[in-house]
Amino acid sequence: MSTKIHMSVDSLGRPVRFILTAGQANDAPQAERLLEGVQATFVIADRGYDSQKIIEQIEETGARAVIPPRANRRVKRPYDKELYKKRNLIERSFNKLKRFRRIATRYDRKAVYYKSFLYLAASLMWV
Repeated sequence: MSTKIHMSVDSLGRPVRFILTAGQANDAPQAERLLEGVQATFVIADRGYDSQKIIEQIEETGARAVIPPRANRRVKRPYDKELYKKRNLIERSFNKLKRFRRIATRYDRKAVYYKSFLYLAASLMWV
Protein backbone atom coordinates (compact mmCIF):
# COMPACT_ATOMS: atom_id res chain seq x y z
CA MET A 1 0.00 0.00 0.00
CA SER A 2 1.31 3.44 -0.84
CA THR A 3 0.53 6.99 0.20
CA LYS A 4 0.00 9.96 -2.07
CA ILE A 5 0.94 13.45 -0.93
CA HIS A 6 -1.21 16.29 -2.26
CA MET A 7 0.47 19.63 -1.65
CA SER A 8 -0.06 23.30 -2.38
CA VAL A 9 2.90 25.66 -2.43
CA ASP A 10 3.37 29.42 -2.52
CA SER A 11 5.08 31.33 -5.33
CA LEU A 12 8.50 30.51 -3.86
CA GLY A 13 7.85 26.76 -3.75
CA ARG A 14 7.36 26.60 0.02
CA PRO A 15 4.72 24.11 1.19
CA VAL A 16 1.48 25.65 2.43
CA ARG A 17 -0.85 22.65 2.87
CA PHE A 18 -0.65 18.84 2.76
CA ILE A 19 -3.26 16.16 2.32
CA LEU A 20 -2.43 12.45 2.54
CA THR A 21 -4.50 9.87 0.67
CA ALA A 22 -4.14 6.27 -0.39
CA GLY A 23 -1.88 5.83 -3.41
CA GLN A 24 -4.73 4.88 -5.74
CA ALA A 25 -6.88 7.91 -4.80
CA ASN A 26 -7.90 10.38 -7.48
CA ASP A 27 -6.39 13.89 -7.31
CA ALA A 28 -9.50 15.96 -8.08
CA PRO A 29 -11.48 15.35 -4.85
CA GLN A 30 -8.59 16.79 -2.80
CA ALA A 31 -8.53 20.11 -4.64
CA GLU A 32 -11.30 21.74 -2.60
CA ARG A 33 -9.42 21.26 0.68
CA LEU A 34 -6.10 22.26 -0.90
CA LEU A 35 -7.57 25.53 -2.17
CA GLU A 36 -9.37 26.57 1.03
CA GLY A 37 -8.21 30.02 2.09
CA VAL A 38 -5.60 30.31 -0.64
CA GLN A 39 -5.01 33.84 -1.93
CA ALA A 40 -3.51 33.61 -5.40
CA THR A 41 -3.48 35.30 -8.77
CA PHE A 42 -2.90 31.99 -10.58
CA VAL A 43 -3.48 28.39 -9.60
CA ILE A 44 -1.29 26.03 -11.60
CA ALA A 45 -2.12 22.33 -11.49
CA ASP A 46 -1.71 19.23 -13.63
CA ARG A 47 -4.36 17.42 -15.67
CA GLY A 48 -5.48 15.40 -12.65
CA TYR A 49 -7.22 18.53 -11.35
CA ASP A 50 -9.05 19.33 -14.59
CA SER A 51 -12.73 19.46 -13.69
CA GLN A 52 -15.31 22.18 -14.14
CA LYS A 53 -16.06 22.26 -10.41
CA ILE A 54 -12.40 22.91 -9.52
CA ILE A 55 -12.01 25.57 -12.20
CA GLU A 56 -15.15 27.35 -10.97
CA GLN A 57 -13.89 27.19 -7.38
CA ILE A 58 -10.59 28.78 -8.44
CA GLU A 59 -12.31 31.51 -10.46
CA GLU A 60 -14.65 32.33 -7.54
CA THR A 61 -11.58 33.41 -5.55
CA GLY A 62 -10.53 35.78 -8.34
CA ALA A 63 -7.61 33.61 -9.45
CA ARG A 64 -7.01 32.24 -12.92
CA ALA A 65 -6.86 28.47 -13.41
CA VAL A 66 -3.84 27.27 -15.38
CA ILE A 67 -4.74 23.62 -15.85
CA PRO A 68 -4.30 21.77 -19.14
CA PRO A 69 -7.40 19.93 -20.32
CA ARG A 70 -7.55 16.16 -20.04
CA ALA A 71 -7.16 14.22 -23.25
CA ASN A 72 -10.74 12.89 -23.03
CA ARG A 73 -12.37 16.31 -22.45
CA ARG A 74 -14.99 16.99 -25.12
CA VAL A 75 -14.52 20.75 -25.22
CA LYS A 76 -10.86 21.72 -24.87
CA ARG A 77 -10.30 24.79 -22.72
CA PRO A 78 -7.49 27.19 -23.50
CA TYR A 79 -4.76 27.63 -20.88
CA ASP A 80 -1.56 29.67 -20.62
CA LYS A 81 1.19 27.29 -21.77
CA GLU A 82 4.00 29.66 -20.79
CA LEU A 83 2.66 30.06 -17.27
CA TYR A 84 2.08 26.30 -17.02
CA LYS A 85 5.85 25.79 -17.36
CA LYS A 86 6.14 27.18 -13.83
CA ARG A 87 4.46 24.01 -12.55
CA ASN A 88 7.93 22.57 -12.11
CA LEU A 89 8.05 24.67 -8.93
CA ILE A 90 5.85 22.14 -7.14
CA GLU A 91 7.80 19.23 -8.62
CA ARG A 92 10.99 20.73 -7.19
CA SER A 93 9.23 21.13 -3.84
CA PHE A 94 8.38 17.42 -3.85
CA ASN A 95 12.01 16.64 -4.65
CA LYS A 96 13.16 18.75 -1.69
CA LEU A 97 10.77 16.88 0.59
CA LYS A 98 11.98 13.52 -0.70
CA ARG A 99 15.55 14.41 0.32
CA PHE A 100 14.41 13.48 3.81
CA ARG A 101 14.76 9.71 3.89
CA ARG A 102 11.91 9.18 6.31
CA ILE A 103 9.54 10.88 3.89
CA ALA A 104 10.92 9.22 0.77
CA THR A 105 10.63 5.70 2.21
CA ARG A 106 7.61 5.98 4.56
CA TYR A 107 8.58 3.66 7.40
CA ASP A 108 5.77 4.95 9.61
CA ARG A 109 2.80 2.67 10.05
CA LYS A 110 0.38 5.44 10.97
CA ALA A 111 -0.40 8.32 8.66
CA VAL A 112 -0.41 10.80 11.55
CA TYR A 113 3.28 10.09 12.24
CA TYR A 114 4.16 10.38 8.58
CA LYS A 115 2.27 13.66 8.29
CA SER A 116 4.05 15.06 11.35
CA PHE A 117 7.39 14.43 9.65
CA LEU A 118 6.04 16.07 6.51
CA TYR A 119 5.31 19.17 8.57
CA LEU A 120 8.77 19.04 10.12
CA ALA A 121 10.44 18.79 6.70
CA ALA A 122 8.22 21.57 5.35
CA SER A 123 9.15 23.85 8.22
CA LEU A 124 12.82 23.26 7.42
CA MET A 125 12.10 24.27 3.81
CA TRP A 126 10.72 27.60 5.09
CA VAL A 127 13.97 28.38 6.97
